[in-house]
Amino acid sequence: MNEILFLIFTVFLLTLGLVAFRLGKVYIWILIGVYTLLMNIFVLKQMTLFGFVVTGGNALYGAVFLLTDLLSEHYGKKEAFRSIWIGFGVSVIFVVATQILLAFVPFESDFAHSHLHALFSIAPRILLGSMLAYLIAQNFDVWAFTTIKSLTKGRFLWLRNNGSTLVSQFLDTIIFTTVGLTAFSWLPVGGVIGADIFWPVVWATYAIKVLVAILDTPFLYLSHWLKKAD
Repeated sequence: MNEILFLIFTVFLLTLGLVAFRLGKVYIWILIGVYTLLMNIFVLKQMTLFGFVVTGGNALYGAVFLLTDLLSEHYGKKEAFRSIWIGFGVSVIFVVATQILLAFVPFESDFAHSHLHALFSIAPRILLGSMLAYLIAQNFDVWAFTTIKSLTKGRFLWLRNNGSTLVSQFLDTIIFTTVGLTAFSWLPVGGVIGADIFWPVVWATYAIKVLVAILDTPFLYLSHWLKKAD
């Protein structure tokens, strides 16, 4: 059941990306902000997919890569790099706003504070790992996409899409799992997972991201068809 829902949700997110592209780059920026905001919440959900334990943010994160690739492909790397900082800014605003909200002393009959605290009291290490992985992986993705496009003289769309995304997704997985999750003995702070399962977690998470990357390739081709249809 989870696998079917995941595929439906992923296709839904990727389809929205094409709708945003059809409307213009401003709408792509807006959607990146929306997806980034949702990622900060959905990442707290844990579930099993294809026998792996993953978080609920993987489909959203993969969809963001499609959006930045759409910007790189049709508007240039300058606009794609700008979108990365839009997503990063949304994350910063989200974190600051939720922490201020939690700082308010709740009314004695308030029923939501404990639930909000459970959702938004993000561990600093997880937050650092998430933001660091986002910035490095997304910047690499844009650079790799535009570099491959230049080297191949605009040919092989599938190569620049998958080549850039698969490597950048691996970078993201390694950085986030290392900085945000793993309890390495040489670190002064604890972690969510033990060092003994570092690689199983990395490969499981990366496998799901590879699936999303494969699914988003037809959508990038469809963007060219939509552009010609104008």
